Amino acid sequence: QSQLSQALNGLSDRAKEAKEFLVQLRNMVQQIQENSVEFEACLVAQCDALIDALNRRKAQLLSRVNKEHEHKLKVVRDQISHCTVKLRQTTGLMEYCLEVIKENDPSGFLQISDALIRRVHLTEDQWGKGTLTPRMTTDFDLNLDNAPLLQSIHQLDFVQMKVSSPVPAPPILQLEECCTRNNSATLSWKQPPLSTVQVEGYILELDDGNGGQFREVYVGKETMCTVDGLHFNSTYSARVKAFNKTGVSPYSKTLVLQTSEEMGQPGSSPALWRPGPLPKPEDTQSEEQTLPFPVPLERSQLRRMSPFSSTLNLQPSFPGRSYFELRSSAHQLSLHSSLQSLNSAGCNFETQGTPYSQLGKFDIKKMVAVAWFSFDPASAHADIIFSNDNLTVTCNSYDDRVVLGKTGFSKGLHYWELSIDRYDNHPDPAFGVARIDVLKDAMLGKDDKAWAITEGGITKGATVGVLLDLTRRTLTFSINEDQQGPVAFENLEGLFFPAVSLNRNVQV
Repeated sequence: QSQLSQALNGLSDRAKEAKEFLVQLRNMVQQIQENSVEFEACLVAQCDALIDALNRRKAQLLSRVNKEHEHKLKVVRDQISHCTVKLRQTTGLMEYCLEVIKENDPSGFLQISDALIRRVHLTEDQWGKGTLTPRMTTDFDLNLDNAPLLQSIHQLDFVQMKVSSPVPAPPILQLEECCTRNNSATLSWKQPPLSTVQVEGYILELDDGNGGQFREVYVGKETMCTVDGLHFNSTYSARVKAFNKTGVSPYSKTLVLQTSEEMGQPGSSPALWRPGPLPKPEDTQSEEQTLPFPVPLERSQLRRMSPFSSTLNLQPSFPGRSYFELRSSAHQLSLHSSLQSLNSAGCNFETQGTPYSQLGKFDIKKMVAVAWFSFDPASAHADIIFSNDNLTVTCNSYDDRVVLGKTGFSKGLHYWELSIDRYDNHPDPAFGVARIDVLKDAMLGKDDKAWAITEGGITKGATVGVLLDLTRRTLTFSINEDQQGPVAFENLEGLFFPAVSLNRNVQV
C-alpha cells in the first residue's frame, strides 16, 4: 500500500503538470490567434503605406509630365504665332513686288527697285536663320526606371526576427497607487525590481464591466493611466503586459475594481483596486480608508478615454471630464451643452413612468457625467471619409453608405445629436441605430438590422436627435428639438450601435 501510494503521488504530480501544460497550450492557441490578427493588421498597414507612397509618387511624376506637356505646347504655339506673322509679312511683300514689276514707267520703277531688292534679300535672310526649324521635339525625354522597384516588390518577404533579448517579465501592479473615484479609474504598474530586460512599452486592458472580453485601453511607454467614462456601480477587471522587439510578456495579475454607486457627491470614498474576487461590502470601507487619493497631479497626466462610454461627442475640444444639466423642454430632453447624453447607470433619478416630454420638469439634484464615442472606421463602408478625429463623416460615392458608432448599447437610456454640415437635398440621409452586421452598401433601414429616420425636415444645419430607451425598448427621433411624432420603433432588444447612412452630398 505504501509503495502504491508513493507511485500514485508521483503519477498525480505528472497529471498535475499535464493539466498545467494543457492550460499553457490552450493559452498559446488564443495567443496565436490574437498575434495572427495583430500581425495581419500590421501587414495590411505596411502594404497600404507602400501603396499610399506609390500613389503620392505617381501624382508627383504625373505633375512633371503635365508640366513638360504644357512647356512643349507653349513653345510650339509661340513658334506657330511668330511664323504666321512672318509669313503674312512675306506674302504681303511678294504681292507688292509683283505689282511693282508690272509698272510700265521705267523712271518710277528705278526709284523704288533698289529698296525693294534690299528688302527682299533681308526678308529671305531672316527665313534662313533657323526660323523654319522646330524649337521643340515631340518626344518626351522622360523615362521611368521602375525595374529596381519592381525587383524590390518581388523580393518583398518576411524577415525572421532575430531574438536579441528575451521578452519582458510581467509588470507588477502597484496597489498603493491604483484607485477609482466616481466613474474614473487610475492604474499604476512597474517592472520587477531585478528585471534587466529592456521594455519598449505597455498594454493596459480592461473588460467591459460585465465580465466580457478584455479590450486595450492604452498602449505606450507610461506606467500610469487614468481611464474616464466608465459605468457607475460596475465591476471591471484590469491587467497589463509589457512588450519589446522580441515579443510580449505574460499578463500581470488581474485586478478587480468597483466604480462608485453615486457620482459627483462631495466626500465620496474611492473604490479600491484589488486582486481576486470582490470584497464583501462590510470589508470595503475599512480598506478604502487606507488608500491615498487623489493621485498627485504630476503622476496623472496621461488619460485615455474609455471605449465603454455611451454618448457621441461632436466637439473635438471637449474636456476629458465635464458635466451638463437637464432643463425643461416641451418636447424632449434639452441638454445644457452641445454634447448631450443620458446614461442610465449614472443618472440616479426616478422618473416613475413619466413620459420623456416631462423628464425635464423634474428637480434633478445630481449632476450627470458626460461620456462619448466617435464614428468607427473599422466597421464602416470603404467609401466613408472620416475627419475631425472621426467625429465628422461624409462619403466619396453617390450611393448610400453606412457608418456606425464605436460603442454598442444593450441597456440603459441614451441620447445623442448629429448636425448636418452639408446637404444637397438628394438623396436623404438616414439616422438611427443598427446591428453590427447591418448592410454597409445600402440606405440605413433597407434590411432588418437597422431602425432609422430618413425624412421629416432634415436640411443643412439641422440637428437630429436620437433617443434610445432600452429599458422601454423604444426609439424616438427629433429634428431641431422637435420630436418627430410619437415613438418611432418599439420592442427593441439586443445590441445596437448609433448608425448613419449618407452619400457624397451629405456631411454629418
